[in-house]
Amino acid sequence: MRLTPGAGPDIDLDDVDLLDLDLYASGDPHRIWDVMRAKAPLHHQTLADGREFWSVTRYDDVCRVLGDHREFTSERGTVITHLGEDDVAAGVLLTSTDPPRHTEVRRPIAPRVTARAVKSWEDGIRRAIVRFLEPALDGSTFDLGEQVQRLPAIVTGPLLGIPEQDWDQLVQLTSMVMAPSDRHFKLGSEAATLAIAHHELVDYVTRWVKRRRSDGGEDGSLLDHLMSVRAGDSPLTDEEIALDGYSILLGANITTPYTISGTVQALVDNPEQYALAAADPSLVPNLVEEGLRWTSSACNFMRYAVDDVEIGEGTIPAGGAVVAWIGSANRDESRFPDPHRFDITRSNAKRQVAFGFGPHFCIGAPLARMTLRVFFEELLRRCGSIARAGDPEHLRSIFIAGMTHFPVTVQKRRHGGGVATAGAGVAVRPAVTPEGGCPAIADFPPQYSPVKADSGF
Repeated sequence: MRLTPGAGPDIDLDDVDLLDLDLYASGDPHRIWDVMRAKAPLHHQTLADGREFWSVTRYDDVCRVLGDHREFTSERGTVITHLGEDDVAAGVLLTSTDPPRHTEVRRPIAPRVTARAVKSWEDGIRRAIVRFLEPALDGSTFDLGEQVQRLPAIVTGPLLGIPEQDWDQLVQLTSMVMAPSDRHFKLGSEAATLAIAHHELVDYVTRWVKRRRSDGGEDGSLLDHLMSVRAGDSPLTDEEIALDGYSILLGANITTPYTISGTVQALVDNPEQYALAAADPSLVPNLVEEGLRWTSSACNFMRYAVDDVEIGEGTIPAGGAVVAWIGSANRDESRFPDPHRFDITRSNAKRQVAFGFGPHFCIGAPLARMTLRVFFEELLRRCGSIARAGDPEHLRSIFIAGMTHFPVTVQKRRHGGGVATAGAGVAVRPAVTPEGGCPAIADFPPQYSPVKADSGF
């Protein structure tokens, strides 16, 4: 999808189909979200087959929908493409489970991926990223959009306990789940693509668990740790481990690659921002936060209203499906002044909700943030300039905002590979938020705050 909205005729929301894949592959959804925030903060759409859903696009409303499972449940499904189809894995699959079960499974995993815990992985991640960047520095065209899709597997594969020979297969399968209509991943119909990918991913983790139980060994990986997790008084069954492992594999492959390619595109289109970051490496953490806000790779999540809920100047009836548009929330002008300007000195960039909000806030956010920070540190250290070498191709997906192709050429930095340390003369005061966590609870009105008992886990 386009990340910078363009000019165009006035938009009539009655004519808008938010499930039109062309809107995200070649259209301009940010223009539509701008109008929705201003004129229809609670938007209703009925499909030709009678199914209906509501949309919230304002920052506070998105946080409310995602933040309180007592008002909005995940257990009937969280993906708009499955609208009206109750999730067969509800109550088991982490993404389709509400507290307390969600908390019981997630809480033992969380200490393994805190900002402090993942710090010990930084050197290995840096070496992997340096190797990844080497082919881009030889002066030839480098398709960042295509190549970066493998980076999460290179980084997280060893941490999850996945052998290198399986990385490419798992990248392909997770992409099939997230973008089953995209030509690069589609196998037959969308339904067939989803069915194949889901079966293969769950089967992979199931076989992994059986081998580990048979071998009796431990490798300290996150999947290995999942085998020792207890939900309440009982250990997880192999089916539960397989489905939770499936959730972790999907999460590990969403945000990072598309945030990288989208942020690099923003730096190419705004060379003064690239120059700022190159001149002052202390800006890189805020560059990451602005990149997360700008790209909003996971651009929406769905919930179902438990009871009638008044929100966004309207009412969602009990049982109604509501889509929280993260991509819109991160461009809400009431929270982010001049929201369509990419600005790595933005003082409140860390209040972005690209990782979600509330109980389902991305458990891997600290690892993703560190990976992104290291990537841009090494990119700026090695690359003097980056230029487009062709037109990008956008992912054909309602759920994921990203590029499948983004050809670039890189001019290698000439002064020994170090980033200049001269300050850019711009003061940045990032928002004070919990380390590696979601936006501070104090930033939100009480009725929109996340459920504190879950601590974002």
